[in-house]
Amino acid sequence: MTLPHDHDDDLHAHDLGFAHDLPMMVGRRRLLALMGGIGLVSLTGGAAAALECVALPWETAGPYPADGTNVKGGQVVNALTEDGVIRQDLRSSFGTLTPVAEGVRLDVELTIVDADGCTPLEGHAIYLWHCDAVGQYSLYDLTDANFLRGVGVADAEGKVRFTTIFPGCYDGRWPHMHFEIFESASAAVSGDGSLLTAQIAMAEADSAAVYVADPRYSNGTRNLGRISIATDGVFRDNSEAEIAQQTMALSGDPTSGYSGTVTIAVDLTAERSSGGMPAPPPGQPPRS
Repeated sequence: MTLPHDHDDDLHAHDLGFAHDLPMMVGRRRLLALMGGIGLVSLTGGAAAALECVALPWETAGPYPADGTNVKGGQVVNALTEDGVIRQDLRSSFGTLTPVAEGVRLDVELTIVDADGCTPLEGHAIYLWHCDAVGQYSLYDLTDANFLRGVGVADAEGKVRFTTIFPGCYDGRWPHMHFEIFESASAAVSGDGSLLTAQIAMAEADSAAVYVADPRYSNGTRNLGRISIATDGVFRDNSEAEIAQQTMALSGDPTSGYSGTVTIAVDLTAERSSGGMPAPPPGQPPRS
């Protein structure tokens, strides 16, 4: 679901915005033909293969992207122009900042493919960002940190790997990660519009296990109990196939950490959406 964009003249007063010149999306790829195909494929794995090519819908980038599309305190927030943003371990801050995010380790493998044929998008870049263990975002809630943000470049198989922490659950949102896909790393850091802006959902059972076991996720259990995928403001209007596609498959436990995989199928013909939102005023809780 792409939430309404709150326009602000300040958001357009610079030349690094990723999406200010993009038209609002007027539709989303329909999956009826694909779902019909799933019903016909072999039960020995064909359905799973078909699922890997469900094009993910555009979602809002939310108010904390730090990609040059919004401002905080009158200043453009853009982590993508900082030295060190292309990296694998997202737990530490980079550039001139030093704080390190604490939480349950999560090793992520993302596979970026063209939804038309499920072919790897080698050389494409992904910018991934998410909240910390208690739902705070670096550069906005935590102005002295830029952790849990970074860019990776897909290899010949379309794979990008990150080491990060399991994201927390803040009030009003299902546990999630944000991402933007770009044609290349240079496109990501130069302010080009993304090919896809979307979100990854975390599995309920694993999220619940982390929040119960680790005291660093002090508000996770309470907040998770107040929300569901069906009521989440971003995921609730997605189809079952889309939800399955964008939910991370996880293995592991809260003590030893987790490994997670997601196949991100990009519809390169989809109309682009400006999904950014202004940063909220001080004291207001995260919104997406």
